[in-house]
Amino acid sequence: MASNFWEKLPKPFFILAPMADVTDPAFRQIIAKYGKLARPLAGPDVLYTEFVSADGLVHPEGRKRLLLDLKYGENERPIVAQLFSGKAAKIKEAAKIVKDLGFDGLDINMGCPDKTIEKQGAGAALIKNPKLAQDIIAAAEEGFGARISVKTRLGYSKLEEFESWFAALLEANPVAITVHLRTRQEMSKVPAHWELASQYANKLENVGILSVGNGDVMSMVEAKEKAEQYNLDGIMIGKGVFGNPYFFTGKSRDEVSVEERMRIMIEHTYLFEEYFAGKKSFAVMKKFFKAYIAGHSQAKELQEKLMACENAKQVEEVCSSPVV
Repeated sequence: MASNFWEKLPKPFFILAPMADVTDPAFRQIIAKYGKLARPLAGPDVLYTEFVSADGLVHPEGRKRLLLDLKYGENERPIVAQLFSGKAAKIKEAAKIVKDLGFDGLDINMGCPDKTIEKQGAGAALIKNPKLAQDIIAAAEEGFGARISVKTRLGYSKLEEFESWFAALLEANPVAITVHLRTRQEMSKVPAHWELASQYANKLENVGILSVGNGDVMSMVEAKEKAEQYNLDGIMIGKGVFGNPYFFTGKSRDEVSVEERMRIMIEHTYLFEEYFAGKKSFAVMKKFFKAYIAGHSQAKELQEKLMACENAKQVEEVCSSPVV
């Protein structure tokens, strides 16, 4: 296991963000096939799993279900598992499981605004509890056996919280910190505060922690520009990859024909069934359809038909039939 993979990455590097009910094994395989391996000259990017409950992972019953979310292929390396918890002991135990599964890295979610996550003292709630955040990082590193990374936000309710929150994180000394450049209270309702990126990038550079920026990046051109402009080691991309498996090659969605995107959508849908038939609702797959068919001359009518589909075969049939 290459637990020190962070030090070997080219700069800037580009990461597929962890997204709930998005970056599952099926989606990551599509990205690895059409994005990651298609850009060898740009060096490796990094893929994250969707976030997984550490509390659930250490429970015998929960583990059976959650191990499905932690499946990965060798073509996804370097691959990072993301966990969340408000309990250091659970994180330590779960980190050992992640290590045994052969992951290259471990990341702790300290930015999720979901209320059910926050009630557990996890996600963005940790911004209000920096001592616990430090304990969780230490426990994760003890369990994983290497430095881990953190994904967080600028603050909880105010941008001014940035200074004290980052001081606490720097003391814990994770290998990398990814910042979604908004506060928890802002959710995604305002533009990301990229003007603050260089401030934390410089702080992290001074102490040997890798800096990663995240928020509103919609192309590789923009990702590279932001990394250079703000002195960041890497950029994490989330929604920008929707409907564009070729994102990491530098191609925009509009540069890929809608026919090609629909072909990949069908492939993605069959892959989803292969992994999750009888285990996850097919409705999870439907959040991708609109982005895949963007630009189709009859996108609205096609989307209505796709949203009524209940399996991959029906999706394929809709795509191969004339839209009337």
